Amino acid sequence: MAEQSAQLKTAIFAGGCFWCMVQPFDSLPGIEKVVSGYTGGHVPHPTYEEVCSGTTGHTEAVEITYDPTIMPYSKLLGYYWQVTDPTDAMGQFQDRGDQYRPVIYYQDEKQKQLAEKSKAALAASERFDQPIVTKIEPAQPFYPAEEYHQDFYKKDQLHYAIEEAGGREQFIKEHWQK
Repeated sequence: MAEQSAQLKTAIFAGGCFWCMVQPFDSLPGIEKVVSGYTGGHVPHPTYEEVCSGTTGHTEAVEITYDPTIMPYSKLLGYYWQVTDPTDAMGQFQDRGDQYRPVIYYQDEKQKQLAEKSKAALAASERFDQPIVTKIEPAQPFYPAEEYHQDFYKKDQLHYAIEEAGGREQFIKEHWQK
Protein backbone atom coordinates (compact mmCIF):
# COMPACT_ATOMS: atom_id res chain seq x y z
CA MET A 1 0.00 0.00 0.00
CA ALA A 2 1.40 3.42 -0.97
CA GLU A 3 2.21 5.82 1.79
CA GLN A 4 -0.25 8.71 1.93
CA SER A 5 1.20 12.10 1.00
CA ALA A 6 1.46 14.89 3.56
CA GLN A 7 -1.41 17.28 3.96
CA LEU A 8 -1.23 20.11 1.46
CA LYS A 9 -0.81 23.66 2.73
CA THR A 10 -1.38 27.11 1.28
CA ALA A 11 0.73 30.22 1.04
CA ILE A 12 -0.52 33.62 -0.11
CA PHE A 13 1.92 36.11 -1.61
CA ALA A 14 1.35 39.53 -3.17
CA GLY A 15 4.07 41.05 -5.29
CA GLY A 16 2.78 43.09 -8.19
CA CYS A 17 0.59 41.87 -11.00
CA PHE A 18 -0.63 38.35 -10.25
CA TRP A 19 -0.01 37.40 -13.88
CA CYS A 20 3.70 37.64 -13.18
CA MET A 21 3.52 35.87 -9.82
CA VAL A 22 2.05 32.59 -11.08
CA GLN A 23 4.74 31.26 -13.41
CA PRO A 24 7.72 31.44 -11.00
CA PHE A 25 5.89 29.18 -8.52
CA ASP A 26 3.84 27.04 -10.91
CA SER A 27 6.79 25.00 -12.14
CA LEU A 28 8.42 24.29 -8.78
CA PRO A 29 8.43 20.76 -7.35
CA GLY A 30 5.72 20.13 -4.78
CA ILE A 31 3.40 22.85 -6.07
CA GLU A 32 -0.10 21.51 -6.66
CA LYS A 33 -1.65 24.72 -8.01
CA VAL A 34 -1.26 28.49 -8.11
CA VAL A 35 -4.40 30.64 -8.22
CA SER A 36 -4.50 34.34 -9.11
CA GLY A 37 -6.78 36.39 -6.90
CA TYR A 38 -7.41 39.22 -4.48
CA THR A 39 -6.92 39.49 -0.73
CA GLY A 40 -6.44 41.98 2.06
CA GLY A 41 -9.36 44.26 1.27
CA HIS A 42 -12.73 45.21 2.68
CA VAL A 43 -15.09 44.32 -0.20
CA PRO A 44 -16.28 40.70 -0.44
CA HIS A 45 -15.82 39.02 -3.85
CA PRO A 46 -14.27 42.01 -5.64
CA THR A 47 -13.96 42.15 -9.42
CA TYR A 48 -10.78 42.93 -11.30
CA GLU A 49 -12.15 46.37 -12.21
CA GLU A 50 -12.94 47.13 -8.55
CA VAL A 51 -9.48 46.08 -7.38
CA CYS A 52 -7.83 48.10 -10.18
CA SER A 53 -9.75 51.18 -9.04
CA GLY A 54 -7.73 51.08 -5.81
CA THR A 55 -10.84 51.52 -3.66
CA THR A 56 -11.27 48.00 -2.23
CA GLY A 57 -8.02 47.71 -0.25
CA HIS A 58 -7.14 44.39 -1.94
CA THR A 59 -3.81 43.32 -3.34
CA GLU A 60 -3.43 41.17 -6.41
CA ALA A 61 -2.00 37.97 -4.98
CA VAL A 62 -1.42 34.30 -5.61
CA GLU A 63 -2.60 31.43 -3.47
CA ILE A 64 -0.14 28.58 -3.71
CA THR A 65 -1.18 25.05 -2.72
CA TYR A 66 1.92 23.03 -1.94
CA ASP A 67 3.21 19.84 -0.38
CA PRO A 68 5.47 20.93 2.51
CA THR A 69 7.38 17.64 2.45
CA ILE A 70 8.62 18.52 -1.05
CA MET A 71 8.56 22.33 -0.95
CA PRO A 72 8.82 23.69 2.60
CA TYR A 73 7.38 27.13 3.29
CA SER A 74 10.87 28.49 3.97
CA LYS A 75 11.89 27.57 0.40
CA LEU A 76 8.74 29.22 -0.99
CA LEU A 77 9.76 32.39 0.85
CA GLY A 78 13.18 32.22 -0.79
CA TYR A 79 11.55 32.13 -4.22
CA TYR A 80 9.18 34.94 -3.24
CA TRP A 81 12.05 37.29 -2.39
CA GLN A 82 13.63 36.57 -5.77
CA VAL A 83 10.58 37.61 -7.82
CA THR A 84 9.59 40.76 -5.93
CA ASP A 85 11.30 44.04 -5.15
CA PRO A 86 11.14 44.04 -1.34
CA THR A 87 12.25 47.69 -1.21
CA ASP A 88 9.24 49.11 -3.10
CA ALA A 89 6.09 49.56 -1.01
CA MET A 90 4.23 51.45 -3.75
CA GLY A 91 3.97 48.64 -6.28
CA GLN A 92 6.23 46.34 -8.21
CA PHE A 93 8.23 47.20 -11.30
CA GLN A 94 5.86 48.77 -13.87
CA ASP A 95 2.81 47.97 -11.70
CA ARG A 96 2.09 51.02 -9.53
CA GLY A 97 -0.54 51.38 -6.83
CA ASP A 98 -1.60 49.96 -3.51
CA GLN A 99 -3.12 46.86 -5.14
CA TYR A 100 0.42 45.88 -6.23
CA ARG A 101 2.15 46.26 -2.85
CA PRO A 102 4.36 43.37 -1.67
CA VAL A 103 2.81 41.39 1.19
CA ILE A 104 3.36 37.95 2.67
CA TYR A 105 0.04 36.78 4.13
CA TYR A 106 0.65 34.14 6.78
CA GLN A 107 -1.78 31.32 7.60
CA ASP A 108 -0.52 30.51 11.09
CA GLU A 109 2.09 31.42 13.69
CA LYS A 110 4.71 29.15 12.12
CA GLN A 111 4.37 30.85 8.72
CA LYS A 112 4.55 34.24 10.44
CA GLN A 113 7.76 33.32 12.26
CA LEU A 114 9.37 31.89 9.12
CA ALA A 115 8.39 34.98 7.10
CA GLU A 116 9.79 37.35 9.72
CA LYS A 117 12.98 35.31 9.97
CA SER A 118 13.48 35.28 6.19
CA LYS A 119 12.78 39.02 5.96
CA ALA A 120 15.35 39.71 8.70
CA ALA A 121 17.89 37.49 6.93
CA LEU A 122 17.33 39.33 3.66
CA ALA A 123 17.78 42.69 5.40
CA ALA A 124 20.97 41.47 7.10
CA SER A 125 22.36 40.20 3.78
CA GLU A 126 22.80 43.81 2.58
CA ARG A 127 21.81 42.65 -0.92
CA PHE A 128 19.73 45.83 -1.15
CA ASP A 129 20.82 49.36 -0.31
CA GLN A 130 17.30 50.35 0.77
CA PRO A 131 15.16 48.98 3.63
CA ILE A 132 13.07 45.85 3.13
CA VAL A 133 9.48 47.14 3.23
CA THR A 134 7.48 44.02 2.35
CA LYS A 135 4.65 43.65 4.87
CA ILE A 136 3.92 40.44 6.75
CA GLU A 137 0.21 40.29 7.60
CA PRO A 138 -2.34 37.68 8.70
CA ALA A 139 -4.16 35.97 5.84
CA GLN A 140 -7.58 37.33 5.00
CA PRO A 141 -10.21 35.88 2.71
CA PHE A 142 -8.76 35.07 -0.70
CA TYR A 143 -11.01 35.55 -3.72
CA PRO A 144 -9.95 33.83 -6.94
CA ALA A 145 -9.74 36.21 -9.89
CA GLU A 146 -11.88 35.80 -12.95
CA GLU A 147 -11.08 32.75 -15.09
CA TYR A 148 -9.35 34.73 -17.84
CA HIS A 149 -6.66 35.73 -15.30
CA GLN A 150 -5.86 32.14 -14.32
CA ASP A 151 -2.66 30.73 -15.88
CA PHE A 152 -2.35 33.91 -17.93
CA TYR A 153 1.27 33.17 -18.79
CA LYS A 154 0.08 30.08 -20.66
CA LYS A 155 -3.00 31.64 -22.27
CA ASP A 156 -1.43 34.83 -23.65
CA GLN A 157 2.30 34.22 -23.90
CA LEU A 158 3.07 37.39 -25.87
CA HIS A 159 1.24 39.69 -23.44
CA TYR A 160 2.88 37.89 -20.52
CA ALA A 161 6.34 38.32 -22.07
CA ILE A 162 5.71 42.05 -22.46
CA GLU A 163 4.65 42.29 -18.80
CA GLU A 164 7.74 40.38 -17.65
CA ALA A 165 9.98 42.64 -19.71
CA GLY A 166 8.64 45.56 -17.68
CA GLY A 167 11.37 45.23 -15.09
CA ARG A 168 11.05 41.97 -13.18
CA GLU A 169 13.54 40.08 -15.38
CA GLN A 170 16.13 42.85 -15.10
CA PHE A 171 15.62 43.06 -11.35
CA ILE A 172 16.24 39.33 -10.96
CA LYS A 173 19.41 39.55 -13.06
CA GLU A 174 20.73 42.49 -11.04
CA HIS A 175 20.01 41.14 -7.56
CA TRP A 176 19.82 37.37 -7.70
CA GLN A 177 21.88 36.08 -10.60
CA LYS A 178 25.26 37.33 -9.42
